[in-house]
Formats: sequence, C-alpha cells, structure tokens
Amino acid sequence: MQRIASSIVVALLLAWGVWLQQQTGGSALVFALVSGLVLGVAFQRSRFCFYCHARDWFEDRDPRGLLAIVLAIAVGLIGYTVVLGGWIVNPTAGRLPPDMHIGPVSWVLVLAGVAFGLGMVVSGSCISAHWYRLSEGSATSPFALLGSALGFIAGFKSWNALYSLAIADAPVVWLPAHLGYGGAMLAQLTVLGLVAAYLWRGFASASYQRKMALAAAQGGTGFAVAQAGDMGVAAVPGLGAIWVRLWQGRWSYWSGGLVVGLVGAFAIIRMKPLGVTALLGSASRQWADSLGWIPPTMHGLDGFAGCSTTPQSTFLTPNAVLLSGIVGGAFVAAFLSRQFVLRMPGWRDVLRGLSGGVLLGWGAMVGLGCTVGTLLSGSQAGAVSGWIFGAAMFAAIWAGLQVKRRIGL
Repeated sequence: MQRIASSIVVALLLAWGVWLQQQTGGSALVFALVSGLVLGVAFQRSRFCFYCHARDWFEDRDPRGLLAIVLAIAVGLIGYTVVLGGWIVNPTAGRLPPDMHIGPVSWVLVLAGVAFGLGMVVSGSCISAHWYRLSEGSATSPFALLGSALGFIAGFKSWNALYSLAIADAPVVWLPAHLGYGGAMLAQLTVLGLVAAYLWRGFASASYQRKMALAAAQGGTGFAVAQAGDMGVAAVPGLGAIWVRLWQGRWSYWSGGLVVGLVGAFAIIRMKPLGVTALLGSASRQWADSLGWIPPTMHGLDGFAGCSTTPQSTFLTPNAVLLSGIVGGAFVAAFLSRQFVLRMPGWRDVLRGLSGGVLLGWGAMVGLGCTVGTLLSGSQAGAVSGWIFGAAMFAAIWAGLQVKRRIGL
C-alpha cells in the first residue's frame, strides 16, 4: 500500500512538473520544484529539524544534528560567496545584493528569535519541519501550520508599532560590506569551526560512545551505521542493496546538512534564497486584509528582503512551487520508507499545535523569516541578522526545555 501511494504521488508530481514547464517562466518553476523535491526527501530521510537537533544536544549531548546545521551553513556560505562575488564585485560600495535575506538588527529581531524558539518547544518543530512532518501523518503539524497563519496575522497587527519603535532606524548589516568577501567568509567559517569543535567533544563522551556501540549492535540506521571492532573488508553493495538502504531507517545527519547547504547555494542562481514562510505569510496577509483585520499599509515591510509577504496576483511563484516540492518529496520518502503513520489528534495535539504555531508565525513575520529563511539563508549570505536570530532562537529552546523538564512535561 505504501508503494502504491508513493507511485501515485510521484505520478502527480511528474504531471505537476510537465504543467509547470508550459507556464510563463516554466524553467524557473521546474527548477524550484526539483529543488523542493530534493529538500523534501533530505528533510524527511535525515530528520533535518532545527528543534530536534537542538533538543538532542541540550538533553542528550548528541552533537550530530547541530553539526549537520553547521555543515549546511558552511557549505551554503561558501557557495553564496562565490555567486555573490560575481554579482557584486565590490561589496564595500554600499549596495546590498538584491533579494538576499539581510534584515535590520534590533531588539525586535531578538524578540522574534525568542518567540520562534519557544514556538518550536511548544509545537515540537520549526515551520519547515512541520511541512515535511505532514508526510509522516503528524497529529500536531496541521494545527501548528494553522497557528502559524494566525501568528502571522498577529505579527501584521503589531508590525507598524514595532517598526516605529525600533525597526525603522535599525542598521542592516551585511558582513562583506565591512570585511570584504574573503574577510566575511573567514570570520564566519571561524565561528562555525569553533562551534563545531565545541560540539565535537560530544563524540568523546563515554555515554555517547555507549549509544553508538548499541546502535551498531542493533544494526544501526540507514547510512549512519557505526562500524565497531575489526569488521574486515566490507563487500561492495549492489545497486539494489543501495536502493533498499535509501529507504531503511534514517540517513546520516551530515548527509542532510550537505544536501541543504548545496541546494541553498544553487537556489540563488535561478530563484530567490530558500524560505518556507513566504506563501503562508502572503496568504495570511491577503486573507486578513480582506477581512479588515490588519492595517492596509505595512510601513517599510515590503522594502526589506527576506521571506516576502507582499500580496501576489498569483500563487504560482517559485517559492510556492518549492514548498509543493518539499511536501511532495517528503511524502514520497515517508511512503517508501514506511514511516507514514496517520495519527489522530487529541486535544493536547491541537493545543500544542495552535499555541506553538502562533509563536512561530509571529516570530517568523517580525523576524522576516524562519530557521530556513532568516537563520540559514541569512547567515549564508553574510547577514548579521541571521546570526542574531539564530542565537536568540537557540537560547530560547534551551530555556524552554529547562522549563519543560522542571514542570514534568
């Protein structure tokens, strides 16, 4: 049944791609679809989730997930530097690269990161992970995405006041404009290297080594099987065996980070930087505006680069198609790996999803993006806003997990 379902989804995606190719700008739309498919498969198979990776470190001192995020940022940072260096030869001339997720830096950005981090703790995932967890039958994700839409509306209602208080005069800091491309890349890679070195210590802990030995004894998961002892020379697997392994267990953490980093770097060549909230934000804005729930004018909002929520005349945009690819690719991966299990929601799932989603949506709207848009694409582009949003978000996750542990949740 799972294979039949995956075959149906693949057929629908192929038909979707053929139809997109026939539309205006079809090649860019098909590129967005393929990028989304690759991301969706990688997200689902490697469990690439910013909250899950952070929780693994804060609770179990398992560093693999956070190291995957570091790898994704580093790979994308190098790719962005190469591409942007060809677009803007002199970064110190005062011109920002168009469409890059480089946002204003103020206490509002910190507040947005904190809200987003707490939203992940409450709902159990970030917005990007909720999209791909639909493919696994999550009982919480549909309500988290609905709550995120409500959070966007709350963000639109508060935007003008926050813009007047702090955002209007906040600096927009792009590191290559101050350090040059080489200096900015070196500085950021140094920070990532220090973070990786700190996290790497987790591999040396006795408790972690015991977990890895147990995983190896039990057969491991996917490509992450640890070889313990003298295993001799392993036989080279055939293509059939490799295909089977693709859909067993989970992929290694680093493979997810590598794919995300590479797709992020290639994406800016044919479309805007990666982001998963533009469609949700734009749809929420149009709906709320039609009901008169939000101010008709958002001061300065549409002038900032990021996950744009500008109302569109059509939803057939590269970002929307990218998102359809992520969800579709994740469904195919979940069906083939037999990890789709439909779960009926209880009142706790509804409450967690809606309340956490509101925090996610508000933080993403005010922060001009989420973990993919502001943190990942922003830091890869050399935006200080991406680093600050990420630091505030991870601090909030740590604090939220501490509270959950103390109250027994």
